Amino acid sequence: MAHPSQLGLQDAASSAMAKLLYFHDHTLMVLLMISSFVFYTIIILVTTKLTDKYLLDSQQIEVVWTFLPAFVLIMVALPSVRILYLADETSTPHLTIKTLGHQWYWSYEYTDFKDLTFDSYMVPTQDLAPGQFRLLEADHRMVVPESSLVRLLISADDVLHSWTVPSLGVKFDAVPGRLNQATFTVSRPGIYFGQCSEICGANHSFMPIVMEAIPLEHFENWSSLLLENA
Repeated sequence: MAHPSQLGLQDAASSAMAKLLYFHDHTLMVLLMISSFVFYTIIILVTTKLTDKYLLDSQQIEVVWTFLPAFVLIMVALPSVRILYLADETSTPHLTIKTLGHQWYWSYEYTDFKDLTFDSYMVPTQDLAPGQFRLLEADHRMVVPESSLVRLLISADDVLHSWTVPSLGVKFDAVPGRLNQATFTVSRPGIYFGQCSEICGANHSFMPIVMEAIPLEHFENWSSLLLENA
């Protein structure tokens, strides 16, 4: 999760987010190159009094400043399109979870199991245990197996919401009457935090997302125990 004074993005917990981090660094280098060139050009124009009359009206220089920006756009667009398609790639998922946004909590339904559904509310400040995070902890976590392809079916019951976990690179709108689909694979065990990223009402800041990734055998024990207690 993010920490105070953090300047960069969160550490990647999925392959899609790792690719997004690489693309972020690649784009920053392109921007740094462009900014340096423009700054150098401005300095030269301000400090020199020399003028090349052949440079003021030249088809060659016009060709250069037309094709050079196009080449830079291609350098940025090709990796972006590749990541877009990879993030949207949906093969046979190992687990499907239906996520429903309410004012102001989340509901999770594991469609591969019978009657495995629960609501996830934010833990009030006065009920927080030592070490828990204010406004980020939930009474029920969405538990998924690590290294398994998980498919989310996202919708809303009342108004627009947005299911967002930054470390996974997942951010999808929950729209009433519409079913959006997201897929991800958690690369390592851990607890990952997110929040609704759509301004959905007065308690918009009080519907956190807590996802816990555990080994597959522990996930099977967790699901069996939850079904027995249901």
